[in-house]
Amino acid sequence: MHDDTKYSISTKIEHGPLELIDIPTIIETSKKKWQNVSLCEVNDCVIRLGVIHGEFHWHKHDHEDEFFYVIDGLLHMDIEEKTHDLTSGQGIMVPKGVLHRTRAPERTSILMVEGKTVIATGD
Repeated sequence: MHDDTKYSISTKIEHGPLELIDIPTIIETSKKKWQNVSLCEVNDCVIRLGVIHGEFHWHKHDHEDEFFYVIDGLLHMDIEEKTHDLTSGQGIMVPKGVLHRTRAPERTSILMVEGKTVIATGD
């Protein structure tokens, strides 16, 4: 994988209603160390795919909750005084206002559900 930038976060919605979203192909073709793609909108939320390896910075969202679901790999979700270790098929919801960061010691693919007003890097 190339590490062109620390984070590559796209807020452009890639797929509209009734479009096929081929998640395994997107994961396979992802070349950046930290790539976040906005797949589609569902009501007032955005579904994002993250293909990540490394550590995100500590941050919080003052107005939006976030849901993280691990497709494959290992995701450490640090939440203030605790770390949750999530593997394939596991998820966690981080409520608004909670300081958190994600870490992936290996290439990890995750789905995220968050309000479309969220600032991905935190408030």
